[in-house]
Amino acid sequence: MDYIYILREALVWLITIFWLYQIIISLCSLVKLKEKPLKTNKKHKFMAIIPAHNEETVIGNLVESLKNQNYNKELYDIYVIADNCTDNTAKVAEQMGAIVYERFDETKKTKGYALDWFLQQKIKEDAPYDAICIFDADNIVDKNFLTAMNKKLCQGEEVVQGYRDIKNPTDNWITSGYALFYWTMHRFYHLARYNLGLSPLLNGTGFMVSFNVIKEKNGWKTVTLTEDIEFSLQRILEGKRLGWSTEAIVYDEQPTGFKQSWSQRSRWTVGHMQCMKEYTAKLAEAAKEKKTMMSIDGFLYIIGSIPMFIITLILLGSNFILYALDGMTQAELIINILRYLLPTFLFPSLTAAFVMFLDGKPIKPMIKGFFTYPFFMGSWLLINFKCLFKRETTWEKITHNRSIKIDDVREEIKEIEKV
Repeated sequence: MDYIYILREALVWLITIFWLYQIIISLCSLVKLKEKPLKTNKKHKFMAIIPAHNEETVIGNLVESLKNQNYNKELYDIYVIADNCTDNTAKVAEQMGAIVYERFDETKKTKGYALDWFLQQKIKEDAPYDAICIFDADNIVDKNFLTAMNKKLCQGEEVVQGYRDIKNPTDNWITSGYALFYWTMHRFYHLARYNLGLSPLLNGTGFMVSFNVIKEKNGWKTVTLTEDIEFSLQRILEGKRLGWSTEAIVYDEQPTGFKQSWSQRSRWTVGHMQCMKEYTAKLAEAAKEKKTMMSIDGFLYIIGSIPMFIITLILLGSNFILYALDGMTQAELIINILRYLLPTFLFPSLTAAFVMFLDGKPIKPMIKGFFTYPFFMGSWLLINFKCLFKRETTWEKITHNRSIKIDDVREEIKEIEKV
């Protein structure tokens, strides 16, 4: 029993120290830093790249929003990678004015493979671009996106994640859960680390990479289901931090169905586990050798999800074992369990409300979302538990219930602000 008690106390301290670190880092998002000076004053040339699989219903809206950028139209081209499509994605994209590359390879279906296939061709062509911007087909892009990313390039940034906002935050409890999660991560993870000189992470869509970086890597070299996280970890291992821009806004559509959301988040969890398997030892070695805060923070990130989840499960289990061995009373057991369950389910909603207040987002339309957010996050814990034993990698297409254009988003924002 003594050994179990010692183990429990050690786990309590480990989890406490880990979350204290995260809270301290998050507080750095409250500090407003001076804008970085420009190292050059140039209008760069961009490739806007859209990997798309059977996205005929939404691809046109994204291409339209990109064509309407507040940026010199001669300084960017829009490319669509129609990846293993069986619908009219390629046709719709061409009609909207995009340059379409069709790819058919049933053995390599992830976005990482599609990007590498496309970029290899552009490298061989020695295409005259300064940077690439990656989008998902169901995105729509704020008109100042390229202008904001151009400024980041002029400031010397090579890889920059834009602000991933949500098209449909008030559709239901699932989309509001995604919105609250992303808004919280944007400020308390990405912005906080950017302010400190640590590294944010790529976030799936709406990011920019210098074409020179792509050339140096000879393409897009990722193999996991979460190519964004994998690419970010590769940069951190190289000792190169990523940039962050709150001005480069992309609106992403979130699934409204629980089955689709479960499938999507399961893939993310499996992809994270793949990255954990591939990069944990490398990040630990980098933290040991380089002893930089960025390498240490990268290591803490990779162990911060599934490993910390397992540690928490062991901690909770140790309480039940001690109770079964008469090492604690029933009241002590309940108190110890509530010490972890209450913060786990209540703290995220309070944090999200605080973030919305800081960012000036209207809180009233999201009131229901705050109450259902614990269920959203709780379902993610179930997904993590399931993925410990069964790891699904099947991609399930997100059903688009309506066609949302950039003008629709602007109008919806105005209506929400009136509430």
